[in-house]
Amino acid sequence: MNFTTLFQNTNWDEVKSSIYAKTARDVERALAKEKRDLEDFKALISPAAEPYLEQMAQISHQLTQKRFGKTIQLYTPMYLSNECNNICTYCGFSFDNKIRRKTLNDAEIRQEVDFLKERGFNHILLVTGEANHTVHMSYFKHALELMRTDFANISMEVQPLDLEEYKELHEAGVYSVLVYQETYHQDVYKAYHPKGKKSNFQYRLDTPDRCGEAGIHKIGLGVLLGLEDWRTDSFFCAMHLDYLQKTFWQTKYSISFPRMRPAEGIIEPNVIVGDRELVQLICAYRLMNEDVELSVSTRESEHFRNHVIPLGVTTMSAGSKTNPGGYVVEPESLEQFEISDERSVEEIAALIKQNGYEAVWKDWDRSYSKVADHV
Repeated sequence: MNFTTLFQNTNWDEVKSSIYAKTARDVERALAKEKRDLEDFKALISPAAEPYLEQMAQISHQLTQKRFGKTIQLYTPMYLSNECNNICTYCGFSFDNKIRRKTLNDAEIRQEVDFLKERGFNHILLVTGEANHTVHMSYFKHALELMRTDFANISMEVQPLDLEEYKELHEAGVYSVLVYQETYHQDVYKAYHPKGKKSNFQYRLDTPDRCGEAGIHKIGLGVLLGLEDWRTDSFFCAMHLDYLQKTFWQTKYSISFPRMRPAEGIIEPNVIVGDRELVQLICAYRLMNEDVELSVSTRESEHFRNHVIPLGVTTMSAGSKTNPGGYVVEPESLEQFEISDERSVEEIAALIKQNGYEAVWKDWDRSYSKVADHV
C-alpha cells in the first residue's frame, strides 16, 4: 500500500466534521497520554483545544528539550531561478505574472555561495520554480557539483521528480527534499493550480513515496496555511507523516508551517491563520511526534519568532532572500513572497542565545553516511 490508497479511503468532509466535533474531554484524554495517535492529533488541533494552549506549550517544550536539547538549527534558502511554467494563484513566480525571469549561471552561483559561507551557513536550501527547459536535472547536478564541498548539508525544494532522478540527487549529495502538497483538498487543488505540471495532484501526492524509495535522508512536508481549512489540511499532512514514518522508518522528517504572504499578483488567503492557532498547530505536532523536526521560516514576524523558540521549533531560517541572486547578484529582483522577519543572521543567532539555546550551523555530514555504508 502507498499513501494514495490511504488518502483515497479518507474523506475530507468527514475528517473536518470529526475535528470540529472534538470536545474538552477528548483534549484532556490526549494530554494525559504519553503516546498520542492521529485521533489525539485531531483533538489537539480542534477548537476545543484552544483553552488548553498553555498546557500544550509546556508539554511541547519538555518533549522538544528531551529529544533535541536546547538547540536551534539555522539554514537559509538560496534561490537558483524564478523561471516557472506553472500557474499557481498564490505564488509570485507564477507563469502568468509578467516579471523578468532569471536563472543563476556558474559565476553567480559562486557569488551567492561565497556570501553565505562568509556568514557561517553550513546548511543551505536550494529553491527553484518549475521550468524543465531551464532548471532540469542537468542544471541541478551541475549546481550541486559547484557547491557540494562548501556545505555539509544541502536540501532542495524544486519540482517533483521521478524516482530515478531522486536517486541521482541522492548520489550527488542532496541530504533532504522538501515537497509541500500545498493543500490536500483534491476537489479545489486544480483551482489553485490551473496550468502546468503542478496541477497533477496525484503525481505531487506520490512524491514523498518516491523520495523514500530513493533513500533521501530527510523528507520535508507541509501545507500552505491559508488556502483551505488549516485544521483539516494539517490532519492530512500529519496522516502523511505517520504513513511515511511507518513505511520509510530509517528516514528523518520535518514539518514546515508556511502561512501565505503577500507577493506579486497573488490571491488573498482563503483562511486566516492567527498566531495562537499556529502555536497550537506547532504544539500539536510535537505532542503527536517527538522525533519530527519543526521549522519556522522568515515568513513569520519578528514578534512571533521571538516567542516561538521554546515551544517546539527545532529549525529556523535566517537572513533569507526569496529571489534568485538576492544576496549579492541581484538584490532587487522579484521575490517569491515578502519576507516578514528581515533581521540579519547575526541578530537571529543572538536571539537564539538570549533564549538560552545554541544555534547549530551543522548537524549532519556526508561522511557519516559513508561510514554507515561500511558498517
